Amino acid sequence: MSEIHQATSDEVRPAIWRNPWQNLAFGFGSGLMPKAPGTWGSLVALLFVPLWQLLPGWAYAVLLAAGLVFGVWLCGKVARDLGVHDHEGIVWDEFVGIWITFWLVPAGWHWLLAGFVLFRVMDILKPWPISWVDRHVDGGLGIMLDDILAGVAAWAVLQGLIVALG
Repeated sequence: MSEIHQATSDEVRPAIWRNPWQNLAFGFGSGLMPKAPGTWGSLVALLFVPLWQLLPGWAYAVLLAAGLVFGVWLCGKVARDLGVHDHEGIVWDEFVGIWITFWLVPAGWHWLLAGFVLFRVMDILKPWPISWVDRHVDGGLGIMLDDILAGVAAWAVLQGLIVALG
């Protein structure tokens, strides 16, 4: 049986500009930042939020569902291509997690800041059941699911803040 070569970040860099699937999975290059690629990917994803917030809630939900289903396939494909279960540079999962965080959230820089911080805290600390999912679910679904749950948790806290602050 032959060993699978696992791609390093230095080997991936040139490929993501030629491969559209890797380019998307790596968040248009944001996942290649040397420190905190998930945070950088989340910041790039945040740029789309004001556009998504212009959509009616049902259309935003359709966009989320499409991004989620596509992401399971995309993250699984790119991880297999690279020979790595969950390469740290794959940040499409952060994109969808951030977008979940802002569904039905009013526009405004203070909500963007609060949601970004909440999502990053949930994604980094991985409270239960996020931590369990991160350790036990494999493939594209595993790559996506912990960030989906982090997005849902951040969304719930953000919705609570919106109600509390009126």
